[in-house]
Amino acid sequence: MRVKVILYLLGILGIVLGSSMLVPAAISLAYREPAVIALLSSAILTSGIGGVLFMLFKGQRIDVSHREGFAITAIAWMSAGLFGALPYLFSGTLLNFVDAYFESISGFTTTGASVFTSVENLPHGILLWRSLTHWIGGMGIILLSIAILPILGIGGMQLYRAEATGVGVSSDKLAPRLIETVKLFGLVYIGITVTGMTAFILAGMGPFDAVIHAFGTVATGGFSNKDISVEYYRSPLIEFIITIFMFLSATNFALHTNILKHGPKIYWRNSEFRFYFGLQLLAIFLVTVNLRFSFYDNIISSFRYASFQVVSIGTCTGFSSTDFAKWPSFSQLILVVLMLIGGSTGSTTGAIKCLRIMLLLKQGYKELRHLIHPHAVIPIKLGDRVVPTEVMTGAIGFTFLYIVIFFVVSLAMTFLGLDIVSAISSVATTMGGVGPGLGVIGPLSNFSEIPYIGKWLLIFCMLLGRLEIYTLLILFTPIFWKG
Repeated sequence: MRVKVILYLLGILGIVLGSSMLVPAAISLAYREPAVIALLSSAILTSGIGGVLFMLFKGQRIDVSHREGFAITAIAWMSAGLFGALPYLFSGTLLNFVDAYFESISGFTTTGASVFTSVENLPHGILLWRSLTHWIGGMGIILLSIAILPILGIGGMQLYRAEATGVGVSSDKLAPRLIETVKLFGLVYIGITVTGMTAFILAGMGPFDAVIHAFGTVATGGFSNKDISVEYYRSPLIEFIITIFMFLSATNFALHTNILKHGPKIYWRNSEFRFYFGLQLLAIFLVTVNLRFSFYDNIISSFRYASFQVVSIGTCTGFSSTDFAKWPSFSQLILVVLMLIGGSTGSTTGAIKCLRIMLLLKQGYKELRHLIHPHAVIPIKLGDRVVPTEVMTGAIGFTFLYIVIFFVVSLAMTFLGLDIVSAISSVATTMGGVGPGLGVIGPLSNFSEIPYIGKWLLIFCMLLGRLEIYTLLILFTPIFWKG
């Protein structure tokens, strides 16, 4: 393993993150906030470390091996968390390293879990940096999905190869024009962000609020600058617009990039999108009915809050328009299930992803058919294409590991003193990159009271979920460090 290559790429990361800190520093300066010193100091230190690494190890060939790719991906995300924690520590908004690292990792992994007891009194520069980590992390996730994980043979876009027909981006065509593809995905990402900001301003948000919520929406992160999140605005129009953009952001970006070429029909031709869309509609219907007869006294309120929260949780965004911790158990259970499933592959969402769930359901149906026709050859298909065996094996293995880790860490959280609802939802929401959970970490609460050991476990869950499990776990295997 070429350590120099890893350090060189980490140097580039440091320069990029340090430069990005200048934006919130400028905002703090405009608002005449003392936090400008902390942000500038963080920017100088981060860029300085990055610049030194870059200069010391420049000229390295970056045609990385599989082993180096795993190391770079995992170390880059953990290092981003370290750099991102500096503004919180230097400004004094968070007083210990664990909380600052938790908040930073939560931002870069687009989880949205927070240790702040209140955000409305934070400096504007810190609020912007907090949300900017979301946006940078979301862009990084897109890059990870289309450029790194497929090369390593894992991840969402590896599954996406099974249904590339009709989308216009196949794995065979992706590698030769990787730079062009990354640029195209980036333009779509920026386009959705700018469109979201504009829509929020037209709906009545102030410009600063619009930027904060656009970053949180397109990255499916969920950081807000209001203590009660989107509920603060009490606006059905704002909730509707955010719902649309959350749904779009959790849709496979390969579909967005090809809409001009193939038209809107490209979405419906994709079986994962149909499953994702149908799952959201079914969950909205069930929660609406449950709320109508158990919580709200009219169908309009039931549908309004159900649709927003289902899409928010189902896309792993985590905004809240009401305190859903008070909802009936049936509705809460649906939300927990959605935390585990997530949105589409090739998007900024987290969790298991709809495509893997589809493949597992198809595998289950195949086994039922085998009971009737034991000798039949029954291929599993997505659209018109047969799913390769290695893709099925990968989906089953990933989901198995995901569920095992979910239960083991949930058990550990109960050992640390959390009640079972809080323990299970804390792990589900951090592994899935959702943010708020149930119990002591509900939508109007935070993670500040979680014990330090519990916070480290949840940081591990956030990284695991964001890096598709294998990328992080493989670093803990002896075979990875041999040879």
